[in-house]
Amino acid sequence: MKLVVGLGNPGLKYQKTRHNAGFMVIDEVLKMMSVQARFDAKFNAEVAQIILEGKKIMLVKPSTFMNVSGEAISKLMNYYNVPIEDILVIVDDVNLDTGKLRLREAGGHGGHNGLKNIIGLLHSEQFKRVRIGISNQPQIPLDQYVLGQFSTDELITMQKAIKSSSEIIELFAKDIPFTDIMTKYNTQT
Repeated sequence: MKLVVGLGNPGLKYQKTRHNAGFMVIDEVLKMMSVQARFDAKFNAEVAQIILEGKKIMLVKPSTFMNVSGEAISKLMNYYNVPIEDILVIVDDVNLDTGKLRLREAGGHGGHNGLKNIIGLLHSEQFKRVRIGISNQPQIPLDQYVLGQFSTDELITMQKAIKSSSEIIELFAKDIPFTDIMTKYNTQT
C-alpha cells in the first residue's frame, strides 16, 4: 500500500484557501475515482482506499490542523506498515509561483510547519513530496496570506497544477521511478 497525503486545514472556513492546495488535489482524485473519503477517528483523518493501476492507495486528508499533520501520517504508516518510500505528501509552497510544481524525493521543511511536524514525527526527511506554488505577498502577514482565498485567476492556474498533481499520483501508483516523474514535472512551465 502507498499513502498519498494532501495537507490542509479541516472545515469549510479553509476549503479553498491557499494552505489547502494539498486537500484540493486529494479532492480532485476522489472526484475522478467517484469515491468519498470517510473520517476515521483512529487516524484522525479523512481516508479513502482506492485501487489505482492495480495498487492499493490510501488517499489521506489529516483532520488535525496543518501544523500537526504528521500525527495522522505516523499513525497510518505504523498501522499499515507502510515504508517511508511509499509515502507521497502534497503541500503548498509560498516560495514558488502560483501553480508551479516542485517535486522532491526528500528534503527539509523549507519553513513549512506541516512538513516540519511530519519530519519530526517520522524522524526522517526521506519521503516524497509535491510542492504546489501559491506565491507570496510580503506586504500581507504570512499566516493571513496562506489562509486567504485564491483569486479567480489563481484558481484557473491552480486547476492545471491540481490536474498535473493527479497525474503524478497515478505515476507514483504505477511505481514509475520518482526521478523520472520529477524530470517530467519539474521541467514544466
